[in-house]
Amino acid sequence: MSELVTDCPRCGARSITFDVLSEIVVERQYNWQNWYEAFTVCRHCHKSTVFVLSERHDGDYNALHRVGLLGVDGSINSFVSVERHISLRDVANVSAPEYVPEDIEAAFDEGAVCLTVGCPNAASTMFRLCVDLATQPLLPEESVDGLNATVRRSLGLRLKWLFDNGHLPEALRDLSTAVKEDGNDGAHRGSLSTEDAEDLLDFTEALLERMFTEPERLRLAKQRRDERRASD
Repeated sequence: MSELVTDCPRCGARSITFDVLSEIVVERQYNWQNWYEAFTVCRHCHKSTVFVLSERHDGDYNALHRVGLLGVDGSINSFVSVERHISLRDVANVSAPEYVPEDIEAAFDEGAVCLTVGCPNAASTMFRLCVDLATQPLLPEESVDGLNATVRRSLGLRLKWLFDNGHLPEALRDLSTAVKEDGNDGAHRGSLSTEDAEDLLDFTEALLERMFTEPERLRLAKQRRDERRASD
């Protein structure tokens, strides 16, 4: 039987052996590395856990691809690394818009998980970070009237300046009220409700789609059109 040795998230036992009863490939990276979800049972507490596993670069992944995790006789630790276990974070049903930069996508996904598990203040902090990262590059480096250090630093004041000076679509201004002008909201006082966090999510999602998703989709559509015409 295939076995996995790791810490048990159910009983807290350290470096305990799990029986691997089932597995499924859920993702492939770098054209070789399979990621798995493996259903396992702890030999200490006899409770089940689904682990997310990734193939090790220093393991014989070609051999593993031939037999699968269940085909390994003994420990699979030499073939895979334990990334995490399936938990409440996996019920998040909101994903970052397409084509956003990686750092913004990571912050958005973390905010979505926090919102799903009932942590609106943490979620709002991450959504504010998304907006902060997305709008910082829109500010001119040179000195401009009305754009002082306070405006540059305060997310709410920065958004107002960007709207007033045509750097952001006016259609998004109403949604932007989810971000307080002085930043003195739940991100600082811990007082935001789920509704507040969802309002901030709506603005963040709409802003990112306007700034990154729509322009890239248009660019790709133009590229496809040009390729079709070039082939005629």
